[in-house]
Amino acid sequence: MSSPTPRTIKCPTCSQPVLWAPENRWRPFCSERCKLIDLGAWADEKYRVAGQEPLADDLPPGADPRS
Repeated sequence: MSSPTPRTIKCPTCSQPVLWAPENRWRPFCSERCKLIDLGAWADEKYRVAGQEPLADDLPPGADPRS
């Protein structure tokens, strides 16, 4: 019985082929560099998760609801 063929995906940052296997410590990225680029994009708020605006009652006193 043969082992399954390893799955290959594209790195979300640079589109290089990436082996999807436990041996790839950076998956789904191809390298630490691409992983850090993605993390930086999240930190710079270039990516956002959709959601509802908080209600005024949910905000602490003096908070700006637009931030």
